[in-house]
Amino acid sequence: MRSYAGLSLWHDTCSDDLTPRPGLDGDAEADVAVVGAGYTGLWTAYYLAAAEPSLRIVVLEREVAGFGASGRNGGWCSALFAAGREAVARAGGGGDRGRAAARDLQRAMVETVHEVGRVAALEGIDCGYARGGTLTLATSPAHVDRVRALVADDHAWGLTDSRWLGADEVRERIGAAGARGAAYTPHCARVHPANLVRGLARAVERSGVTVYEGTAATAIRSGVVQTDRGRVRAPVVVQATEAYTPQLPGQHHAVLPIYSLIVATAPLAPAAWSELGWAGCETVTDGRHLLVYAQRTADGRVALGGRGAPYHFGSRTDPAFDRDERVFAGLERALRTLLPGVGDAPVTHRWGGPLAAPRDWFPSVGLDRRTGLAWAGGYAGDGVGTANLAGRTLADLVLRRDTELTRLPWVGHRSRRWEPEPLRWLGATAVRRLAASADAAERRTGRPARRARLLDRFLG
Repeated sequence: MRSYAGLSLWHDTCSDDLTPRPGLDGDAEADVAVVGAGYTGLWTAYYLAAAEPSLRIVVLEREVAGFGASGRNGGWCSALFAAGREAVARAGGGGDRGRAAARDLQRAMVETVHEVGRVAALEGIDCGYARGGTLTLATSPAHVDRVRALVADDHAWGLTDSRWLGADEVRERIGAAGARGAAYTPHCARVHPANLVRGLARAVERSGVTVYEGTAATAIRSGVVQTDRGRVRAPVVVQATEAYTPQLPGQHHAVLPIYSLIVATAPLAPAAWSELGWAGCETVTDGRHLLVYAQRTADGRVALGGRGAPYHFGSRTDPAFDRDERVFAGLERALRTLLPGVGDAPVTHRWGGPLAAPRDWFPSVGLDRRTGLAWAGGYAGDGVGTANLAGRTLADLVLRRDTELTRLPWVGHRSRRWEPEPLRWLGATAVRRLAASADAAERRTGRPARRARLLDRFLG
């Protein structure tokens, strides 16, 4: 039997043994079939079962619940939505109406951070939930105006609890090298991703949902999911496949699988924590273009992840791509440079996995009433919180409820498809290299890199 503990730190320290549940055994019937036992699929099943206990709900998972990004991410349950607010406002109709719609979505994301904590407490899911907010550090002169602008933008959209912290205030919170200040928002919680998703799987089973693991969906059509172990017929089929979507027939260009990698230390000694501080358990990033993200784990480690791994031609995903020693080495350098209090603590875990980026960097959720096919995803790395909002929204859509959630501007959004190869590979590779070169230029000159404007055009 395959061991899943080696997938990540989170799987290695998970509160259950990751033994696969039984797979589908022949054809089956359901009211709702969900493909994918990550956050999106499980939250959808959770809220559907809570609202309508009589529903026959089946969740189908190729590996085990939490195998993908839901179990391997950086553990930021944030109010971040991948698309920019101006893009959301345009999707909401533009003008005052669109801005109001964007604020509605922003408010729903803020509420989502609290909702995840509420359900974790209610269901007894010990996922280390700690709502400490996020610090975006300005660790270079080139970062200062860019990070300050985050606070100004929050205020312009009504998030007046975001604020700029001076260098002294930052030092009171965390021992980060060279911090000239930071943007702080309270709307983020640290979590242990695998404990959250595995606990959620147990919760949906308690509510009567059937979770089949080791069951690969090979095709999704109106009213039916074909798997390698039988066929499930259901009037509603929810596709929650995120970065693995391109493997399904007809969906090769739907999203771009982008790899994000993470390193984590052994638990730090008390003296190291005395130097680092970080008592508030804030999630941490900085103003660089090639993103890094960090958390203080519940068991006293530092986990830091980031971009930089290559996109693989043809939207391929493969376990071999979860490791890239060049990227791991860069992340470890970033860890020890940014947080020198870590000292010589060994890095004990290195892992990675793919996330899904839509062509316009705009997540979406929806249900086609004509076909009964529902979907959610394209979170572009901000899925821990957004997937919960997706699950609640999908439940309302399936149950034909007209609610505040079903009227949000991401509902029914359709991103255009990615270009064919080799254009896809050329574009993704150019963006990654451009971000790295912009960071290098800013470290060298201390001034914002003009080339970074091209990134803004691509990423919105």
